[in-house]
Amino acid sequence: MNETAERSLETGIALTSLQERFCRLLEEHGRVVLKVANTYAFRSQDRQELVQEIHAQLWRSFASYDERRPFATWLYRVALNVAISYVRSESIRLERTVSLDPELGEVIAAPAADDDLADRQEFLSRFIVGLGQLDKALMILYLEEHTYQQISEILGISETNVATKIARIKQRVRLEASKEETEQR
Repeated sequence: MNETAERSLETGIALTSLQERFCRLLEEHGRVVLKVANTYAFRSQDRQELVQEIHAQLWRSFASYDERRPFATWLYRVALNVAISYVRSESIRLERTVSLDPELGEVIAAPAADDDLADRQEFLSRFIVGLGQLDKALMILYLEEHTYQQISEILGISETNVATKIARIKQRVRLEASKEETEQR
């Protein structure tokens, strides 16, 4: 076998190994990609497109993944950056129109067991949809029970900034919930 053929064979084996590792990690953490897509894209078709775009960017970036860091942190960071870019490009393309898709209610919350819980989940989903991109990302990670340090690493902002922004969002949630409750009376 000549030298070029040997290098091609080695490269092919290395690529196959890299692909297998990538697929295994993506299978373990794929729920994160779906959660991000569900939060940033409202229509089913848009979510599918966003999931594909996230997967493509994850693969393109996989060679730069530092294995000393948690894969989930890296995956969240890439997925959120792709989602935010996607939303920006879509909003320009659609000239800032808002989808009134009936699937909007399924953005984050799973079906609830009782009516009160379902109402709260629906309220939270509507609230999150109305947030800016960074605040949406913060809420996703906060509701997933990530620590402020983890959120800081994923979003590339300080822990103090994370704490401040989450406190402000909580304050807004309480205020909006209070308004909604008053309106329902």
